[in-house]
Amino acid sequence: MRLMQEEMIEEEREMESSSGCGSIVKLGFHERSKKVVVVGYALTSKKIKSFLQPKFEGLARNKGIFFVAIDQTRPLSDQGPFDIVLHKLSGKEWQQILEDYRLTHPEVTVLDPPDAIQHVHNRQSMLQDVAALDFSDAYGTVGVPKQLVIEKDSSSISNAVKKAGLSLPLVAKPLVAKSHELSLAYDEYSLEKLEPPLVLQEFVNHGGVLFKVYIVGDAIKVVRRFSLPDVSKRELSRSVGVFRLPRVSSAAQSADNADLDPCIGELPPRALLERLARELRRRLGLHLFNLDMIREHGTKNRFYVIDINYFPGYGKVPEYEHIFTDFLLNLVKSKYKKRSTSIP
Repeated sequence: MRLMQEEMIEEEREMESSSGCGSIVKLGFHERSKKVVVVGYALTSKKIKSFLQPKFEGLARNKGIFFVAIDQTRPLSDQGPFDIVLHKLSGKEWQQILEDYRLTHPEVTVLDPPDAIQHVHNRQSMLQDVAALDFSDAYGTVGVPKQLVIEKDSSSISNAVKKAGLSLPLVAKPLVAKSHELSLAYDEYSLEKLEPPLVLQEFVNHGGVLFKVYIVGDAIKVVRRFSLPDVSKRELSRSVGVFRLPRVSSAAQSADNADLDPCIGELPPRALLERLARELRRRLGLHLFNLDMIREHGTKNRFYVIDINYFPGYGKVPEYEHIFTDFLLNLVKSKYKKRSTSIP
C-alpha cells in the first residue's frame, strides 16, 4: 500500500516537472496549486485511526494532498521530500530528531514545533498565556480559574490551598497533560489523599456545558459538550471526599442538539473567539490546538479557559475534512509566497 502511494506521488511530481512551466519557484499560484503536497506523518495508531479517516484521505487526495507514514526506524532526512511534517509523538529522542530536522530542512513546515508543544503539555505553563492576555473586550472577558501547583508532599496541600486562597471544591489534574484523569475534592481534609505532582484548579459552576473551541490555523470550529454539573453550596456543605472523574468534557456526548437554556448553551461570541484564537496562536506558536472553555453560570460574558490540548480529536469535528485540507493548502501557499518574494 505504501509503495503504491509513493509511486502515485512520484508520478504526480514527474508530471509537474515535465509540464514545461519552468521551476516551481517561477510558477504562479494557479500552477502551484496543482502541485502535489506531501505530508509526512508520525502519529500513534490510535491517532491515525481517528484522524486519517477514509473520507478525509479521499478528499485530500482529490486536492493533491498525500499522506505518507514516517518510518521511525530510518533517519528522517532520508525520507520524503515532504512539504509538511505532521506529528504527535512524545519522547525526548523524537523531539531532538524534529529539532535537528527543522534546522536542516527550513523549507519544510513542522506541525508544530516541539518546544511549543511541550509548553502546553505542562499544566503549570499551559494557561499562563491565557492569564497574561488579561483578555477583555466589548464581547466579554476570558480568564483562567485560580490554580495552584503541588509538586510533592500531599500532607502540605491543605495549608498550601489556604495560603493561596483557593475555594472548594477543587479540580485536581496531573501536572503533565498526557493524562486526562481528574478528581474533584470537596473538603480540605481529603486533599492529602491526592497524589502530586498535580494542579489544583477552582471549580467554576458553568451550567454543565463546556465549549470545545477547535483551532486549525485561522479556522475555528466550536462544539458544545455536556460537562460536570454545578455544585451548590448545600451540596458542598454535605459532601466530603475526593471523587475520581472522567475528563471534564467526557460526560462527553454532544450538547449541540440539546434543548438548553440559552443563558447556558449560547456559544461564545464569534468575534471574541477569533481575537482570542489569534492572540493565542501567536503566543503559543501553535497551529493545531483546542481550548476547553466555560461560561460562569449566572453571567452572560465571563468565560474561563480550563484546558488547552495540542492536536486534539479533530475527527469528531463536523466537516473537519474540508477545514483541515484547506488549512494544509493555505500553509503551502503561504510558504511558497514567502520563498518566491525572497528570490530576486
